[in-house]
Amino acid sequence: MIRSVVVVGGGTAGWMTAAYLRAAFGDRLDVTLVESTTVGSIGVGEATFSTIRHYFDYLGLDEAEWLPNCDGSYKLGIRFENWSTPGEYFYHPFERLRDADGFSLAEWWLKLGDHRRPFDRECFITSALCEARRSPRFLDGSLFAGDLDGSSGRSTLAEQRAQFPYAYHFDADKVARFLAGYSVDRGVRHVVDDVVHTAQDQRGWITHVVTRDHGDLAADLFVDCTGSRAELIGKVLGEPFISFQDVLPNNRAVAIRVPHECPGRMNPYTTATAMEAGWLWTIPLLHRDGNGYVYSDEFCTPEQAERTLRRYVAPRGDDLEVNHIAMRVGRSRESWVKNCVAIGLSSAFVEPLESTGIFFIQHGIEQLVKHFPDRQWDRALAQSYNTRIARAVDGVKDFLILHYRAAGRDDNQYWKAAKTRKATDTAEECMEGARVHLWDQETIYPHYHGFESYSWNTIWLGMGNRPERFRPALAHMDPAPASAEFAKLRAQARRMVKELPSCHEYLSQPGS
Repeated sequence: MIRSVVVVGGGTAGWMTAAYLRAAFGDRLDVTLVESTTVGSIGVGEATFSTIRHYFDYLGLDEAEWLPNCDGSYKLGIRFENWSTPGEYFYHPFERLRDADGFSLAEWWLKLGDHRRPFDRECFITSALCEARRSPRFLDGSLFAGDLDGSSGRSTLAEQRAQFPYAYHFDADKVARFLAGYSVDRGVRHVVDDVVHTAQDQRGWITHVVTRDHGDLAADLFVDCTGSRAELIGKVLGEPFISFQDVLPNNRAVAIRVPHECPGRMNPYTTATAMEAGWLWTIPLLHRDGNGYVYSDEFCTPEQAERTLRRYVAPRGDDLEVNHIAMRVGRSRESWVKNCVAIGLSSAFVEPLESTGIFFIQHGIEQLVKHFPDRQWDRALAQSYNTRIARAVDGVKDFLILHYRAAGRDDNQYWKAAKTRKATDTAEECMEGARVHLWDQETIYPHYHGFESYSWNTIWLGMGNRPERFRPALAHMDPAPASAEFAKLRAQARRMVKELPSCHEYLSQPGS
């Protein structure tokens, strides 16, 4: 039996890992986390998937216990601005498409929809809630989609059968501190020290790490949460890193935190605004906004990026500090090597366009628990883990490639290159099929990667692309059920906009 784990590195990845392992295995597993005071975390990664609820539910934490401590707010989706033409936008919501007679409303919209109105406003309720800045919860705390409310218990990403309608924005540093307190209270040993050496046996397996002031920390299993430095998996064990920069060239970001000027106008969504050499994020938290510019240094210098960011989000904020970030985009060839598992940036990272950073952490932790070894160190467990992690990351890579190919912009060299840059074979095959008909679960990237076919279709249609024609079968079918479903959706959207409080009103009420 594996009895001890040392997590090297704190931050979001380290403390999410330590807390989850303690929740999963209790005192049957000794968990130690060692982190340095001289190595800071990036502190961004402030937007999430709706599946993050499984993580907190697994820990037994209600939203009201942790969200107010982390400057948290709600995220109903992502608003993409200026990706097709200046001034145009659409929402990628946490909402599956409805069906009528076996075909999605997206398919029926191609045949019946008012194409003068954007696809997302015709086919989703969530777009109307975003437009009106509505909270997903009523003032009494109940969810507007009541059948989806309540704890998911000790479930994981694999058990998500319905699409939960919102995710979160939060301060990543505060989440790490909250989870640190949770973990230590439940028996995780916290060592604040610098790791100065990693010892290995004759096989190359890690036996212990040596700290400056606390001596040796030995364990059966080591988890590398040292960020893009990949101190264990990369530097000690020498596992190669596979770069994605040939297909996803954005490799830098500059971030800034901006106080709210109009807190009552809090948006319940992340905004991704296409820019000259990348895109700009806006993440509204309860007391401030997180902003940043993701770009390619082939087309923009850090100085230019900072000037652009300040001009757009903080024109009067010369005193606000910025954080320049070099992004290592890609994945470790294998994330589990010998007795070391990499989680977080040490394992993989793609640019944060679809808020996948914390999703990768959660997925890695869950898969580690599912594949947890014993003293036999069955190689099949590690191989299965590595396959699932690699497939998820590669699927997200294909999904992000779609964004740049689908975008209508071609007004400068950056956006022209986005249309001609090579893509993976799987992404090319998917996009070729979309020119004939919309995707379903069997025609998108085939392995689990966190995104369903409705997400692929929303990006494709939202950026102004269309199949050559609607499905021929629809010409032979009665359109009345689909028309009724569109009408029902519009009525529900009007009612929810009228009845729900604003996002700021809900989150600012006492006790929320």
